[in-house]
Amino acid sequence: MTPGTSTDGWGLVAGDELVPGRVVHDLLGGGTSYEAYLVFDQRLHYAAVAKVLRPSRAEDPGARRGLAREAALLERLRHPVVVRTFGAVLDGPRPHVLLEHLEGPRLSSLARRHGPLALEQLLPLALELASALHHLRVEGLVHLDVKPGNVVMGAPPRLIDLSVARTVKQAAALQHVVGSEGYLAPEQERPWTGEVGPAADVHGLGATLVHAATGRPPSPDGLPEGVPARLVGLVRACLAPRPADRPTPAQVAEAVEPLIALLPRPVLAGFRPTPRR
Repeated sequence: MTPGTSTDGWGLVAGDELVPGRVVHDLLGGGTSYEAYLVFDQRLHYAAVAKVLRPSRAEDPGARRGLAREAALLERLRHPVVVRTFGAVLDGPRPHVLLEHLEGPRLSSLARRHGPLALEQLLPLALELASALHHLRVEGLVHLDVKPGNVVMGAPPRLIDLSVARTVKQAAALQHVVGSEGYLAPEQERPWTGEVGPAADVHGLGATLVHAATGRPPSPDGLPEGVPARLVGLVRACLAPRPADRPTPAQVAEAVEPLIALLPRPVLAGFRPTPRR
């Protein structure tokens, strides 16, 4: 079987047990290495998503290590804008990680169907994603694949898919390209330089905001028309060629907060109380 093809699937249908106590409701989709099933977990007594290694990858030690790494990283993260995990099954015939089920559309789908986000949506999204990336940075992690397809819209949105995430040390040691074309930071395209780190996620955030603001994927030819004037400077800084020239996620959040305060109706998103003087 070829990984990622229609013949490389478990063929589970509604009512089948993925493992005892975890009943399949529907196939949601999948990628090269994984299938995603909506399941009812009897321990949670709630719906969840099982991200399962495909049959051709289930016995692959490298694929199993990757799944174990993703499960371990998700266990470290406790943030409102990062998808939650409810554990993993790393042994047995169907290795998988159990994730919360998110109802909203992906940002990529939303932009494709409805075009650019309104500023009232765009600014809180920038703040919330910056907050999530700050948490990853504090935890010593790099997502490495920040893009609209990995953002599920909601209140709040969720950053998903840590399948290629690494610790800061592991990211700096990469020798091959990790991430998605169009959203790669320059250093991700030449990882052997040892410069891949949290700043790569800031670049991905900048590219994601361009897509959200314009309804189109970013272009290597510079910022397209449609990025709101009040965000142009910040987005340019996020997309700076040199990692050292990009703001940190916390600095992105600090730059966006006053812009949100200027909106016609203030939005409560990642607020920080003003200290008493």
